[in-house]
Amino acid sequence: MKKHREWDASVVSAVIATHAGQEGPLLPILHHLQETFGYIPEAAVPMVAGALNLSRAEVHGVVTFYHDFRSQPAGRHVLKLCRAEACQAAGGDALAARAEQSLGIALGNTTADGRMTLEPIYCLGLCSVSPSAMLDGKIFGRLDEKKLDALLAQADR
Repeated sequence: MKKHREWDASVVSAVIATHAGQEGPLLPILHHLQETFGYIPEAAVPMVAGALNLSRAEVHGVVTFYHDFRSQPAGRHVLKLCRAEACQAAGGDALAARAEQSLGIALGNTTADGRMTLEPIYCLGLCSVSPSAMLDGKIFGRLDEKKLDALLAQADR
């Protein structure tokens, strides 16, 4: 997994300056911050809002609306389980429950040791090979208990 920078207000200012002249700069700024820090630091929100003449609530609303933006750092590994209808119909609910039980966390959380973040995702576009998942950006289809256990073990290494 990619190493991210520690919080640095001067980095946030540089990211804002890089995109401020663009039309509709909010999303490019947020994506850049996410890439840089691994999440959108709370302290960056008022900086972005002030630079773009937006309210903090408007920036916060965008951060919380898009599921790929994080307000907290993710674990070293991120397992996204598809929760769309096709994957649910193919046994996705049982696999999600198994992952939650195995990791000791609910969907949307990170293990206490910071090893794994378990997230729901609503459609990976693999309906014909459901249920599906994504581990650290790599997609897996035809997921079953054995494959899920192997993914969780892979993240343990």
